[in-house]
Amino acid sequence: MSTVEKIFAEKLLRVKAIKLQPEQPFTWASGWKSPFYCDNRKTLAFPALRTFVKLQLSRIVAELYPEADAIAGVATGAIAQGALVADELALPFAYVRSKPKDHGMANLIEGDLQPGMKVVVVEDLISTGGSSLKAVEALRQHGCEVLGMVAAYTYGFPVAEEAFAAAGVTLTTLTNYEAVVETALQTGYIEQSHVPMLAAWRKDPANWMK
Repeated sequence: MSTVEKIFAEKLLRVKAIKLQPEQPFTWASGWKSPFYCDNRKTLAFPALRTFVKLQLSRIVAELYPEADAIAGVATGAIAQGALVADELALPFAYVRSKPKDHGMANLIEGDLQPGMKVVVVEDLISTGGSSLKAVEALRQHGCEVLGMVAAYTYGFPVAEEAFAAAGVTLTTLTNYEAVVETALQTGYIEQSHVPMLAAWRKDPANWMK
């Protein structure tokens, strides 16, 4: 576990952005049942934490993708974080909708991205990776070159890792499931008795509780 992974995991736990509800599981948009939820958008409510996320994501983009022409956020969760990163790096910003809006210009991509631009995608959280990679495909269809994706958090599900590999997209995150669970155990946020249940869920989230 890297220093940033641990520090950010601690910060997420400190603001109670991590929720554990094995008796009353969350239902995700995918239909999966989950005892574990990371409310990463909660970081926007805390100025110091918001700045930490902005600076760390910006650092990754600057180090890995110095040739980037623009930043694109995935709607709606990463619009704010993407805009913060673009502002820090003095780059153009756009965001990608999940579907074209049903009025006005009917845009799927909001902003002024031009074909041929090299774009880094910002996401707030990766679960299955489906919506994130739909945004990548939209940018590619628009004629942009997607250099990679940065995100605050990933559950690290095999289905997501396989999807990113198949799409040829490199994903870099500030922290991840393993770092959060390890830090939560060390700080008493969760009990050792929760670990087998969480491991079973993460191994096969689509069929957990079925």
